[in-house]
Amino acid sequence: MTKEQTYCDVILQVLNEFTCKQENISKTELIKEVISKTLLRMAAGLKRDAFVILRINGEELLEFLNSPTFERDILSIFSEIGLPHGSLQDNVIEAFVKLTVDQGMPPATDPWVVSNIVEPALKSLGDVSRQPVSQATLLVEFKRAIESVAQHLKEKPAIVAHSQNTFDGSGIKKLLSNKFELHKRLNSAIESVPKDQNGEISKECFHGALEILASAAGLPSFGAQDQMDNIRAEALKTFEVNDRKLVNEEEFKKSLIQVLETIMQLLEANPISVSTNSIVHEPRATSSIPSSP
Repeated sequence: MTKEQTYCDVILQVLNEFTCKQENISKTELIKEVISKTLLRMAAGLKRDAFVILRINGEELLEFLNSPTFERDILSIFSEIGLPHGSLQDNVIEAFVKLTVDQGMPPATDPWVVSNIVEPALKSLGDVSRQPVSQATLLVEFKRAIESVAQHLKEKPAIVAHSQNTFDGSGIKKLLSNKFELHKRLNSAIESVPKDQNGEISKECFHGALEILASAAGLPSFGAQDQMDNIRAEALKTFEVNDRKLVNEEEFKKSLIQVLETIMQLLEANPISVSTNSIVHEPRATSSIPSSP
């Protein structure tokens, strides 16, 4: 199978989810539709997830190091990491991954951060891999590592695109409270799913209809965030959406509202906070051609 065939099959598989496996439509039309829907939802996601540009130069990291909660926070991180058989260096690296931009640490898994900040900082510690792993040793060596990372950030500040989004059900609550907007969105979802000759809709189409409502309900698109996908799946379990049962439009709308209410209740009980951080690489001054995003 060629790569082109694989890509096409993936696109068709995704669109099957959106359109509930419509049959009387050409492959070209299917591909056009899935690309169109995907781009529109991506655009909707960009509108929701505003970001700020942060310049991280080591100052906040040193403030965290000197804060009264530093030792408690770091010991909690080491406890969470749980690498009893890992080297001291392994634990230090994993601890850097757990630190956030709020604490003054750029994303430690980014290749630029690894090669320009983390690895040089670890080299300054000498051969830490042979030292025994204990809480006391970890704390001492991690303090030294943070000081070294802060110095490298001072010399090479990291520019980070940062976005923060909390899903607490408020977007769904707002939509449900606006009856005019709710019914407009429900009608749009109903128009987008296939019906049989009697105007009835398969419950399999719940997934696609819910995806259409996602933007208006303040939810991410399916596949964008694992925790939110799990919440959505848990809410849909109650309604047996995979049994292919046919329902009329009113029943379908009623069930969609109930699914949204269930998701809202789950998020109100346990809000999900999502933080995204990406290193922004400035184009080289000698380059006359803009780099691809």
